[in-house]
Amino acid sequence: MTRKRIPAKRRRWVRQRALGYCEYCLCPEFCATQLHSIEHIIPESQGGQSTEDNLALACQGCNGSKHNKTQALDPATGRRVPLFHPRRDNWHEHFAWSPDQLYLIGLTPTGRATIRELELNREGVIHLRRLLLLNHEHPPPHRSAS
Repeated sequence: MTRKRIPAKRRRWVRQRALGYCEYCLCPEFCATQLHSIEHIIPESQGGQSTEDNLALACQGCNGSKHNKTQALDPATGRRVPLFHPRRDNWHEHFAWSPDQLYLIGLTPTGRATIRELELNREGVIHLRRLLLLNHEHPPPHRSAS
């Protein structure tokens, strides 16, 4: 399968729409050691297109963990559920912050499965959130309390 490169203008638009934050773990790109990726929410291998409604900004950790997955097991029920879809799903319906704002909490089967599958509370992300909190830059304004 030959992959077409996503046009630069579309990649910039996706990055701007996400305000420079990974759309899964919410790590800001300005703190990343590598640029975030423009990922296909529905993977190309499953027929996903390089259209704006199928693209999301993802850090390397989330992009690598998600890979070509669109579903995962809900750790509470063991049932297979869809992963969070940044274009279709409302973030505040699926996630909340822990009282100390360091951890994401899954409010739904999709939220719990996404946190587990993409490791949204991995150690490096928690350390970054802690540093951003000290600098009053966490949680991101668009994903603070609903």
